[in-house]
Amino acid sequence: MSLAEATPQIDPAEHDAELARAAHDRAFIGHPRGLGYLAFVEGCERFSYYSMQTLLVLYMVKYLLLPENIGSVWGLQWVEANLYGGKQGQPLASAIFGNYTALVYLTPIIGGYIADRWLGRRTTLILGGLIMALGHFLMAFEATFLLALLSLVIGVGLFKGNIASQVGELYKPDDLRRAMAFQIFYIAINVSVIGAPLIAGTLGEKVGWHYGFGTAGIVMVAGLLIYLKARPWLPEDARPARRGAGPKATLEPGDRSRILAVVLLVPVLAIALLTNQEIFNAYLVWADEHFQLTFFGETLPTSWMITIDAALSFAMLVAVAAFWKWRADRTGREPDELGKMMIGSLFSIAGGMCLVIAASGQGAGKIGLFWPVMFHLLNSIGFSHMLPVSLALFTRLAPRAINATILGIYYLAFFAANQITGIVGGWYSTMDTVQFWLFHVATAVVGLVGFGLFKLFAAPKLMAPEAR
Repeated sequence: MSLAEATPQIDPAEHDAELARAAHDRAFIGHPRGLGYLAFVEGCERFSYYSMQTLLVLYMVKYLLLPENIGSVWGLQWVEANLYGGKQGQPLASAIFGNYTALVYLTPIIGGYIADRWLGRRTTLILGGLIMALGHFLMAFEATFLLALLSLVIGVGLFKGNIASQVGELYKPDDLRRAMAFQIFYIAINVSVIGAPLIAGTLGEKVGWHYGFGTAGIVMVAGLLIYLKARPWLPEDARPARRGAGPKATLEPGDRSRILAVVLLVPVLAIALLTNQEIFNAYLVWADEHFQLTFFGETLPTSWMITIDAALSFAMLVAVAAFWKWRADRTGREPDELGKMMIGSLFSIAGGMCLVIAASGQGAGKIGLFWPVMFHLLNSIGFSHMLPVSLALFTRLAPRAINATILGIYYLAFFAANQITGIVGGWYSTMDTVQFWLFHVATAVVGLVGFGLFKLFAAPKLMAPEAR
C-alpha cells in the first residue's frame, strides 16, 4: 500500500457530519478535544523552530562566520562568493537568515498542494516532522550547516500549513469559536517561544551552540509522537479522492473572488509584519552589542530578549482574547478580523517608536531595558490582534476544495516579510540606527492603510454570511 492509499478518504456528506459532531465537542476549554492536541503538537514544532530562529543569527555572527570557522562548512564559502556577492559578517548572516526564514514560509504552499493532491494532511505532516527533526540534528555538526537548513526548509513546508488547516477543519464556517481557537493555537506557540530561548538558547550560548540545536530535534520528535496518539480526535483528510474512489472537490460560486482576496492580502500582511520579524535578526545583534544585559556581575544570554518578547506575547494573547470575549458577552459585538488587524497595526506603530526613542537616546553608554521592554509589550498587543486573527481570516476565506493550499498561500506573507527582513537587516551595519527603526515604523503604517482599504472596499461582499 502506498502512502497516498494509506490516507483515508471522506466524501462531503461525511465531512459535514464530522463538523456537526465537532460543534458539540467542548472537551478542551469549550473547544473540540482535537484543538488541544493540535496546539500541543504545534507548540513542540514551534519550540524546535524558534530554538533555531533564536540561535541562528547569533551563532553565525559570533562563531560560524568567523574566518577561522567558515571553512569547515561544506559549500559555505562557495555560497558566500557566488550567491551573496562576497558579503561577510553580519550582512551575510542577515542575508542567510532572511533566505532561510523566507523559504520556510514559501514551501508550505508546496506542502499544502502535496497534501490536497496526493498524500493528505496527516501523512504529509508526519513526513515533514521527520525531516525537520533530521535538520535539527544535522545542526549539531558545523560541516552540515547548509544541509541542515535545506532539511528544515523542506520539513517546515510539509508540516506547517497542514496542521493549521486541521484547526480550521474542526469548526463550521459560521462557528464563532474559530477565531478564539486560533488565539488558543497561538498561545501554545508562545509558550514554546518562551521556553525555546530559556532552554535551547541558554544551552547554545552558555554550553555549546550544538547543544541548543540538538534539544530542538528532541522536542520535535516528541511532538510527532503526540500527533500520532491524537488521531482519533483529529479531522480526517478531505483531499481529492483517487481516481475511481469518488468525486473530486471543486470550486464553488464565489470561490475565485475569495482566492483573489487572499492573494491581495498577502503583500499587505507581509509589510505589516516586518518589525515583528526583525526581532530575530538585526534586533538581536543590536541587543547583543548595545543593551545593558549585565546584572550583579552576570551577563544574561542575549537570546533571553526573545523570552521577554514571547512572555509578553503570551500574556497579551490571553489578555486580548479575554477582553474581546468580555466585550462580546457584554455588548454582543466585537470587531471583525480586519478591524482587529487595524488595531494591531496601531500598536505595532507605537512599539516601533519605542525602538526609535531607545536608539535616539543611546549616546555612548548601554541602552537600558525600559524602552525595549515597552516595544515588546506594545508589539505583542499588535501581534495578538494580527497574526492569529489573520490566520482565522484566511481559513474563513479559503475554499474547501483547496483549503490546505490557501493556508500555504497565507504563509507567503511570512516568506515576503522574512525575505525583506534579510535585506533590510543587512542595512543595520551601515545605516543610522534611528533611521533604521523609523523605516520599520513606516512599514506598520503601510499595513494599517492596506487593511483599512480592504475592509472598506472588499470585505463587505466577501465576508458577508451569504457569500459562503
